[in-house]
Amino acid sequence: MDNLITARIEEIKPTIPPRVRLIAVSKTMSVDSIRMAYDGGIRDFAENRLQEALEKQEQLKDLGDITWHFIGHLQSNKAKKAVESFPWIHSIDSLKIARRINRLAQEAIALKTITELPQVCLQVKILPDESKYGWDVQQLWQDVEAIKQLDSLRLRGLMAILPLGLSKDETLGAFKNVKSLADELQPHFGSDFDQLSMGMSGDYPLAIEAGATMIRLGTILFGKRSTVALG
Repeated sequence: MDNLITARIEEIKPTIPPRVRLIAVSKTMSVDSIRMAYDGGIRDFAENRLQEALEKQEQLKDLGDITWHFIGHLQSNKAKKAVESFPWIHSIDSLKIARRINRLAQEAIALKTITELPQVCLQVKILPDESKYGWDVQQLWQDVEAIKQLDSLRLRGLMAILPLGLSKDETLGAFKNVKSLADELQPHFGSDFDQLSMGMSGDYPLAIEAGATMIRLGTILFGKRSTVALG
C-alpha cells in the first residue's frame, strides 16, 4: 500500500499547478494511510466526521506541520470542537452555523484555546441539489450583509460540491459559475476572499481549469474507501 499511495501522489502532482493546494480527503482512511500520504509530501488533510478526525489528530500529533481541513456538515453541538481543532472549515453552509462558528471563535480567542481565527469557506449550491447542504445563490446574496458582520471569521472563499450525473461540459460550466460568483462577492468580503475549494477525484482537472485554488482528492490518492480503521 505504501508504494501504491506514493505512486499515486507522484502521478497526480504534475497535473496540479503550483497555485492549487492539494488536500487529501482522509475520511475513513487509516492513520497508517495518512502517514504514507504524508511521507509522499501531502501536508493538507480533510475530514468530515468530527469524532473520527479527533482520534486521528491525537494519533498524528507528532506530525506538527499537518494542516487539517473540515469538509463535512457541522452540527451545532459539535461546532466548538471543530473551531478548536480545524484551522480551515470549508463547509459553512448557512447563516445560522456561520454565526455560531463566529461566536465560538470569538470565545476561543478570548480563552486562548486557539491563537488564530478559523479560515472558512462558504458552501454554495451553484445548481439545485436536495442531497447537499449550502446556500443557493439567491439566499447567499440575501445574507451578504449579515455575513460581513461576522468579524471572528476569516472569510476565504467558496466551497462547492456539484450534483452527480453532470456531463463534462455541465461540470465545467458549473465550476466557472462558482468562480464568477466568487469574483462578484469579493468586493463585499475583501481581498482575502480569494479561495475556491472545488474539484474532487472525478472532476478536479475541470475545477482547476475553471479556477479552483484548492482541490479535495480522496479515492484517486488512497484507493477505494472501506470501513473506518483508525490504527
